Amino acid sequence: MKSDNIVRSKSYAFSLNIIKIYQDLTKDKKEFILSKQLIRSGTSIGANIEEAIGAQSKNDFISKMSISYKEARETLYWLQLLSDSGFLNKEQSGTLMCECEELLKILGSIIKTSRS
Repeated sequence: MKSDNIVRSKSYAFSLNIIKIYQDLTKDKKEFILSKQLIRSGTSIGANIEEAIGAQSKNDFISKMSISYKEARETLYWLQLLSDSGFLNKEQSGTLMCECEELLKILGSIIKTSRS
C-alpha cells in the first residue's frame, strides 16, 4: 500500500485491524451479528476512499468521500456497542475508536475542502 495518500493508508490499516477484531469476535467469542456489521462498515471506509480516488468528477469524489464518512460514523457506533456490551475490552475498543475518529476528522476535512 502506497504511503503517499494519508487517508488511503490509514483506512487500509484500519480495515486490517477491523478484520483482526472480527476474527477474534467470531472465533473466540462466538459473536456473529454485531461483528458482521462492524466488518462491513469498517472495511467499507477504505473501499469508498478507493472509489473516490478514481472518481469521474468533483461531485463524484465528494459523494464517495461522504459515503466513507458515513461508514466511519456507523463503525464508531458498532465499536461503542461492542465495547459497552462487553464483547470488546476497553483497550481494543479505545484503540479502534481513536483510529476511527482520526479517519472521521481527515474525511471531514477533505469533504469540507473539496466543497469550497
